[in-house]
Amino acid sequence: MKQVKVLQLAMVLGMGLFMVACGGEGGEGPIVAPPQAPAEWADKHMPAGWWANAAKLEEGRKLYLGETNPDVNCASCHGKDGKPAKAGARDFRVGERMKLYSDSVWAWRIADGVPNTKMKGWKSKLSDEDVWKLVLFEASFGMPGKGWDAEKKTWVDAASGSAAPVAAPAAPAPAGK
Repeated sequence: MKQVKVLQLAMVLGMGLFMVACGGEGGEGPIVAPPQAPAEWADKHMPAGWWANAAKLEEGRKLYLGETNPDVNCASCHGKDGKPAKAGARDFRVGERMKLYSDSVWAWRIADGVPNTKMKGWKSKLSDEDVWKLVLFEASFGMPGKGWDAEKKTWVDAASGSAAPVAAPAAPAPAGK
């Protein structure tokens, strides 16, 4: 009887390790490119000068945390630091995954949501400008110092490309202060 219990425990542990090993970082599965943005989003990009705009980054942080608009609180699912707080939420700290998202795809997903997931579209609660502020802030978790270069169609070091730098996000203020 004792051998059976040990064997069962070993199998459970082995399956758990296998699932973690095959699940990719953050348990999100393999890193694959997302679908391309639809035509209505394909040619939209971060407004000029925003990759280096600390004020826009701060506005994005406030939106992300639900301070600006309590109806929109990205941190409730994606975590205050980009580490998911709820199962199924994208981990914005995984740069290898997030760099596969153009700024257009990222904005499209915020605005229209992701089918067959809990990620709903926020375009009824956010202006286009607010969507771009969220892209700016969310990108800063996994890709600090990067910006989307629309001509090269890739993330570049902001200092060397047409995109300007993205600063790392500021730590959220402690609650009640």
